Amino acid sequence: MANDTRQADKRYDCVVVGAGHAGCEAALAAARLGLQTLLLTISRDQIALMPCNPSIGGPAKGTIVREIDALGGEMGVNADATALQAKLLNTGKGPAVYALRVQSDRYAYQRRMTRVLDRQPGLLVRQNMVTALLLDEQGRLYGVETETGVRYRGSTVILCTGTYLNSKIIRGKSIVPGAPVGQTAAWGLSESLERHGFSLRRFKSGTPPRIHKRSIDFSKMSLQPGDGKPAHFSFVESEGTRRQLQDIPCYLTYSNARTHEIIRENLNQSLFYTGELEGNGPRYCPSIENKVVRFHDKERHQLFVEPEGLDSQEYYFQGFSSALPEAVQERFLQTVAGMENAEVLRSGYAIEYDAIDSRILTHSLECKGKEGLFFAGQINGTSGYEEAAAQGLIAGINAARKLQGKPPFCLTRAEAYIGVLIDDLVMKGVDEPYRMLTSAAEYRLLLRQDNADLRLTALGYEIGLIEESRYLACEEKRKQIEEGKRLLEETVISPKNPALIKLMHTKNSAMPEHGITLLDLLRRPEMSYAELKVLPGMPVYPEEVEEQIGIQIRYQGYIEKQEAQVRQFSQMEEKILPADAEYGALKGLSSEAKEKLEQRRPPSLGQASRIPGVSPSDIQVLLLYLEQRRRSSPPSRDGQEG
Repeated sequence: MANDTRQADKRYDCVVVGAGHAGCEAALAAARLGLQTLLLTISRDQIALMPCNPSIGGPAKGTIVREIDALGGEMGVNADATALQAKLLNTGKGPAVYALRVQSDRYAYQRRMTRVLDRQPGLLVRQNMVTALLLDEQGRLYGVETETGVRYRGSTVILCTGTYLNSKIIRGKSIVPGAPVGQTAAWGLSESLERHGFSLRRFKSGTPPRIHKRSIDFSKMSLQPGDGKPAHFSFVESEGTRRQLQDIPCYLTYSNARTHEIIRENLNQSLFYTGELEGNGPRYCPSIENKVVRFHDKERHQLFVEPEGLDSQEYYFQGFSSALPEAVQERFLQTVAGMENAEVLRSGYAIEYDAIDSRILTHSLECKGKEGLFFAGQINGTSGYEEAAAQGLIAGINAARKLQGKPPFCLTRAEAYIGVLIDDLVMKGVDEPYRMLTSAAEYRLLLRQDNADLRLTALGYEIGLIEESRYLACEEKRKQIEEGKRLLEETVISPKNPALIKLMHTKNSAMPEHGITLLDLLRRPEMSYAELKVLPGMPVYPEEVEEQIGIQIRYQGYIEKQEAQVRQFSQMEEKILPADAEYGALKGLSSEAKEKLEQRRPPSLGQASRIPGVSPSDIQVLLLYLEQRRRSSPPSRDGQEG
């Protein structure tokens, strides 16, 4: 008891609840920014768990990981150090949608992240389940309470509970309390949140069966190798953070008519199809049952077989998530080519869990009306490791800035995919698990994975998570890019130059009649920076600098157009809406707009424009209102209008 009392009196600057991908980033950011931080987890053995696909990155998600790295987060470094295979996706399209994806060793990923956490000064990772938030009589947050009755006081608290809140595992008509990979569900905290006025909703996710390697006939599947060359998320290579890629292959197979027939025959054994459960699942990662029902005209669906780790015999069956009974899963599993003799090590399941309405948050991920309380990850209604980690990083940064008396750090939609993600959560809300998509970013040509360091490293340095040497290296890279573009524009090659003649012939490119600049040559779609190095005066730089020069020159017109759109966007964001605005009294606003604006109280016109139900005509009314208010404001002391 004495020990419990001592722990109860222990005060931390920041208490992080949950050690998934959000919690790891939140705790590291807070500790690295000087906060005495406590990270509480149900199980220290499941830190940074990958309960679903053992991979990091992919379309949009890969860009998020690079943004996390550019701001000083850990996910990219950890993924680089534990990768089994790397592949750059969408290379047949433009650079705006290039996406790095790595197949991870899920066990090595967990072990390395645990080491990083345990070695971080100012951070303690302790095993205990949090069952309640602690608020005083005035409603002010002061800590958390655990299942053992121990209270931990925290000036700030970040809830990163993932899919554990009141979670239930569903297979067929079996519903049991539980969490991913056989873990314990988090009980008590949901009830505490509801007592404090939070409205919770039920979301669901799922996972496919894991198959023993020896029972898979890979000869009946299509080999899916990686790129076979080094690739990385982190912009900085430090000792021990990048492993020699093993290039362990994945495999592709397909479902078929017999698979679909068995699934349709057994839909009545799923609680989601009998109407007994109604948790909203992820639209872009449906179960195999949902695929068969929603896409009934499809004769087959892609299924990927992926390794879980170098020392593991388990293979993950991507695309085969199911909540049907185990016996049914095995029946339709064994209809798939290569899986006829499949031995199931872990059956698939669906999981239902509690999540909050993310619209109660500010862009710093702090809860409105509950000062010092932050939320990050799947509790906010997102899906995916990358989305969770990004939110954790932002919440950890802002917990530190709050205690240090600094303004919140918030990214806009024009600065980062992370900004798009959080803005969508806060302004639009979600009614199903949110997945970051490339199409959600209206300025995606500017928000590429290749330039995340140029966009965000300076911000990471200003925050305090990026060391000076890395910041200076990034600025040197920026300087070289500008210098290179200038040299290409100034260097003219004669049409009689032998090297140019040979290159034009080799590339079947039209010979210029007059002298041509290196810049104009690089604009030709058939030319690459590397190929132009045979010409005199072609500047030589590190590969990443040359890549940036090529992209910026080739897409200059499109980039300038998006930059103009960003300037227009920024003007809308700068038009501040008064906190005391009486929207209900504004003539011309639609009834829905009045209701939404009164409820959400957006701080700027730009944010108001992104609230569902606020139309362009409503924005025009608000513009007129702001202009009338400006004209009626009394002049300030210096004679200017206030």
